[in-house]
Amino acid sequence: MIESQTPLDPPTKNQIEKTKLDIKSLFDIYGYGNNFEIKDGKKVWNDPKFELNPQNNDIYLELNYDPGENTVVVYPIFTASAYDEPGFYTFFRGECDETCLTVTINDEYSLDFTSSGNAFQVFQLLGYPIISDIDVDKNPDILEKYDKIILLHNEYVSKKEFTAITKHPNVIYLYPNALYAEVNVDYQKNSLSLLRGHNFPESEIRNGFDWKYDNSVFEYDVDCMNMQFDRIENGWMLNCYPEKAIHQSKVLLKMIKDF
Repeated sequence: MIESQTPLDPPTKNQIEKTKLDIKSLFDIYGYGNNFEIKDGKKVWNDPKFELNPQNNDIYLELNYDPGENTVVVYPIFTASAYDEPGFYTFFRGECDETCLTVTINDEYSLDFTSSGNAFQVFQLLGYPIISDIDVDKNPDILEKYDKIILLHNEYVSKKEFTAITKHPNVIYLYPNALYAEVNVDYQKNSLSLLRGHNFPESEIRNGFDWKYDNSVFEYDVDCMNMQFDRIENGWMLNCYPEKAIHQSKVLLKMIKDF
């Protein structure tokens, strides 16, 4: 070991050591710094980042977004807010009173399992346009500009957003459990509050919109071994939670592109 005699500046974000993860994927996946936990003797990386793998350029050429498709992806920032701690799930676990059912909407969140972090990165790398719940809630007519809407795990949505999505004729409901609970957004306070759904305000209330196409029963199938899309009146619904499959399956990404 050689000890440096020259003081070093703190590493910038771009200088933080990254570790390429041994994960089957169409993309290169990296963990950064020491941002991992040890579970069952294995490293589990938090907030891994995806990059294009030059060896798969031919695959990307098939999957890349074509502007002629006129498609948009809706990032579930309301859901990311709801899962933040302390927040909705602190209340659901009985660790907080109803004050935890109002949370601050942050500018940025970790790209987690619950907020479709893998899918967000994949669609971003493939060049898809991306908007958020906020864009739809503030201007529901924005969806009319697009021929196809790709919904992620948008579990928590406002009434205006729910109406705009369900009246659009071509929605890909990529994640089960979308459109599950109604929230109110206060942009002056930059906050989000649960209004109805997820057993609130009454325990027997499941879907906050009483939506007949709720497919939340499928959200626990994370392996997607029998993956298929089912037709509903305004689009297609996947029958499993594709957070792992989305970056591994060329077939899935091609189906999404071709709908």
